Amino acid sequence: MEWGSESAAVRRHRVGGERRDGPAAAPPPEREAGAQEPLVDGCGGGGGRTRKRNLGGSSGASSDAGTGLSEARAALGLALYLLALRTLVQLSLQQLVLRGAAGHHGEFDALQARDYLEHITSIGPRTTGSPENEILTVHYLLEQIKLIEVQSNRLHKISVDVQRPTGSFSIDFLGGFTSYYDNITNVVVKLEPRDGAQHAVLANCHFDSVANSPGASDDAVSCSVMLEVLRVLSTSSEALHHAVIFLFNGAEENVLQASHGFITQHPWASLIRAFINLEAAGVGGKELVFQTGPENPWLVQAYVSAAKHPFASVVAQEVFQSGIIPSDTDFRIYRDFGNIPGIDLAFIENGYIYHTKYDTADRILTDSIQRAGDNILAVLKHLATSDMLAAASKYRHGNMVFFDVLGLFVIAYPSRIGSIINYMVVMGVILYLGKKLLQPKHKTGNYKKDFLCGLGITLISWFTSLVTVLIIAVFISLIGQSLSWYNHFYVSVCLYGTATVAKIIFIHTLAKRFYYMNVSDQYLGEVFFDISLFVHCCFLVTLTYQGLCSAFISAVWVAFPLLTKLCVHKDFKQHGAQGKFIAFYLLGMFIPYLYALYLIWAVFEMFTPILGRSGSEIPPDVVLASILAGCTMILSSYFINFIYLAKSTKKTMLTLTLVCAITFLLVCSGTFFPYSSNPANPKPKRVFLQHMTRTFHDLEGNAVKRDSGIWINGFDYTGMSHITPHIPEINDSIRAHCEENAPLCGFPWYLPVHFLIRKNWYLPAPEVSPRNPAHFRLISKEQTPWDSIKLTFEATGPSHMSFYVRAHKGSSLSQWSLGNGTPVTSKGGDYFVFYSHGLQASAWQFWIEVQVSEEHPEGMVTVAIAAHYLSGEDKRSPQLDALKERFPDWTFPSAWG
Repeated sequence: MEWGSESAAVRRHRVGGERRDGPAAAPPPEREAGAQEPLVDGCGGGGGRTRKRNLGGSSGASSDAGTGLSEARAALGLALYLLALRTLVQLSLQQLVLRGAAGHHGEFDALQARDYLEHITSIGPRTTGSPENEILTVHYLLEQIKLIEVQSNRLHKISVDVQRPTGSFSIDFLGGFTSYYDNITNVVVKLEPRDGAQHAVLANCHFDSVANSPGASDDAVSCSVMLEVLRVLSTSSEALHHAVIFLFNGAEENVLQASHGFITQHPWASLIRAFINLEAAGVGGKELVFQTGPENPWLVQAYVSAAKHPFASVVAQEVFQSGIIPSDTDFRIYRDFGNIPGIDLAFIENGYIYHTKYDTADRILTDSIQRAGDNILAVLKHLATSDMLAAASKYRHGNMVFFDVLGLFVIAYPSRIGSIINYMVVMGVILYLGKKLLQPKHKTGNYKKDFLCGLGITLISWFTSLVTVLIIAVFISLIGQSLSWYNHFYVSVCLYGTATVAKIIFIHTLAKRFYYMNVSDQYLGEVFFDISLFVHCCFLVTLTYQGLCSAFISAVWVAFPLLTKLCVHKDFKQHGAQGKFIAFYLLGMFIPYLYALYLIWAVFEMFTPILGRSGSEIPPDVVLASILAGCTMILSSYFINFIYLAKSTKKTMLTLTLVCAITFLLVCSGTFFPYSSNPANPKPKRVFLQHMTRTFHDLEGNAVKRDSGIWINGFDYTGMSHITPHIPEINDSIRAHCEENAPLCGFPWYLPVHFLIRKNWYLPAPEVSPRNPAHFRLISKEQTPWDSIKLTFEATGPSHMSFYVRAHKGSSLSQWSLGNGTPVTSKGGDYFVFYSHGLQASAWQFWIEVQVSEEHPEGMVTVAIAAHYLSGEDKRSPQLDALKERFPDWTFPSAWG
């Protein structure tokens, strides 16, 4: 490279090097364009030394090409660019419907659906087995269905059935457990042509709620939408080809029991060829299609063709089905026990108040109801008139790649087509990079070595930035300031995001200053662009090879930057990083960055609230810091080259470091309180309180220990640290002691989440005196012909009970009368059975068979039963009410006896 084509910064470095090395080291004033200069060997060998090279054809810039970007302009430009994209994303998310609520004949009326919603939620919390759920809500639903039937068009026939199933099944959710239900309630409506139908599509919602929550979003609004869809379809003058079955199920919060009772026992279940499940993981906003299939791409196409306000992502599907989100829906039951394909939709915004007292009807926007209703009505109508529904099994072939574009439309194509597209993109990168890597050394300088060293530097910058934010997160967790960002999300960005960016810039600045001392800025910008392209290409190959449909994101992050690079390459080569180049470069990156920010919003919208209810064992700051670092690395990848093109990065690093340091100090001082009682936007701390009495028995049935107290579980990592100043007696001196010999530490776990919540508290209190006490007894013990012991039990009690078994050394459970007959252990090795019943139920009788290989003086097994009073008078006690009243208003204490 000729002397005149080098930047002023490089010339200054060279002059400095000449002075250090003495006159003998001075280069000749002129060199031929093709002359090679000596190189320092090795990736790390150039630190602190002058490196000289001719880059020949790889740079070829004119004398004004490498003047360097203004640091302030570059940093401000990138910040404004990302802010503008974020604003576009926010605008698209706030646009719930493209028109106002319709309400015209034949169209969904959100105001009518809201009327249904307000009536259902006015009943109050609706736990399975309570009069509110089994009588009041069922009566209201039947009343409205009867009114709809009166208005219906003569083309259609409406049939109504109230099902009260009994059954049992095992599920691998929450570490694995078994469920038993008795006499729970389903309200089932079949809308079909007057002369009947042989095939049907199912729409499913649940009208029950968790204890102490009105359950507006989860899931009363979905049932309200279904009632209105039923009304519109039944009054339509358009004939249906197939039946539409509306299932209003009354026991979903009991871990999917009612849907199991319907799909395995109801006579109409055999007609169903596809289903739509309406759920919630948040309150209002847009309803996201987050599961489809399995396989059956025609269902995705049906949604794409019919939905008026699409919002769907295969990324959400693969994240949800990976199991990292501690939640499940009726989709699993229809898929696993009915072998039926379907679509799973859920509201995801504002998960902070999901399953709390704040989940009220007034928090759900009418436009949110309108968009959900428009979509469900259109998709159900499409399926009910589709020829494919009748032969759905014939169209089961492969998965679909699908994603919406800012809620405007959905792009969908078969995964096999996606793989072809992905590998074509990979081939484009191979041709682009291969041309450079395989060129003779005299044409490219030492591009191959610089590429590999740059790749190493990039990976080091990412690794060290991740380690840095994890160290900060661990420290924050250890000093008791976790979740400081829970009520102020920008705090996490200012703490972990700035730390990540600062560390990345710092590592690359060191490389630029001490390793790439005398190399053209323009050349380095090109090398590090190629490195980012290569890294994203590696992700693309890996995800495609693993068969993940989400690989389309990597394809976008490879294809568009590559096309951008090819378009701006000539201008960049001639003029360097001038305004025109930057404008076209950022324009070319518009689509990948816009879609990335769109997805990142969804990630944080879902995961941030979940981290406030994910138990005491998972440090939420570590999780959030890791996610933020990963997102920052992705977003910064194609901007790393700007570090090398800019004249300096000192002010940027100083600003980022200062923001991070100030935020860190504020967090450490406890400035940012995690929770909020703001009526407009509450973000409560969740606490479960159970007033309980425990009795421990020996082998002869004699009571050997009895105690009473209020068992306290905080559902986040901070435990009781924020509660203790308000209620001093709840402190570490009353931490619950684990009864090592008892299943699940001898505590009445409602669900087997003991491995997520190991920190709990036990405050002594008077005995519980329920009006409907539970009874549990061993009916018989008999030897079987196959040398096992069969134990038969009987239990009576409230609508919710839990049964636990621990097999002793030398014993194992071989069979039982629950589930499919094969005992299923929960995480930790104990057996957990979740039991519930409706208003009326006979005594629960069941048996277990124990295989004994050696006698044990303490017996074969330890068994336990816990009764949970989630409704009625037995739910409360004076001590529980008094303690609950003392909790600050930024908490949501859910209590029962």
